[in-house]
Amino acid sequence: MRGEPLDAEMIVSATEEVLRRHGPEKTTVLDVARLLGVSHGSVYRHFPSKAALREAVIRRWLDRVRDDFAAAAQDSGLAPPDRLRGLLTTMFAAKWAKAREDPELFATFRVLAAEHSSVSSAHVAFLLAQIRAIVADGIAGGDFAAGEPDVIARAVFDATSRFHDPMHAAEWSSPAAAAEAEGVISLILDGIRAR
Repeated sequence: MRGEPLDAEMIVSATEEVLRRHGPEKTTVLDVARLLGVSHGSVYRHFPSKAALREAVIRRWLDRVRDDFAAAAQDSGLAPPDRLRGLLTTMFAAKWAKAREDPELFATFRVLAAEHSSVSSAHVAFLLAQIRAIVADGIAGGDFAAGEPDVIARAVFDATSRFHDPMHAAEWSSPAAAAEAEGVISLILDGIRAR
């Protein structure tokens, strides 16, 4: 048994390590407890379930990339079309890198996205809000055609899903993926620009 007090952050770090070793399907709360040298009951005092543990791990990762996404979306030195391009390419790059560099943890993200977890849903809502803000600025500034920012943001998000939805991760390693993503972004920007 461990001597130092157990906290949620220690448990999340241990869970991340176990997920990398065993993947989301085979990881158990007992595995996490074993790694920490505590009883599984100690882990359950902080997290009520395996699903809650997985969500905490993914929430931590998404919180780390959230600042990068927000910075791209809110770059006041760029016009709205360039901000939208920057946000989308930053979003794609972060997810592609995670899928390539940390496939086991990305598999957990894919599971949570498929389950429509609260963490996954909050991430989608955050991304839609960033896109919506850029679109609203573009409409107000005359860069984008008039329209409903919420509807346009959802359409942009949906039109680019192949490049950010974890269900499409197998396609991201294609040599053509970056060029295809750029083609879709260019088409979207042309479609929403003011005429």
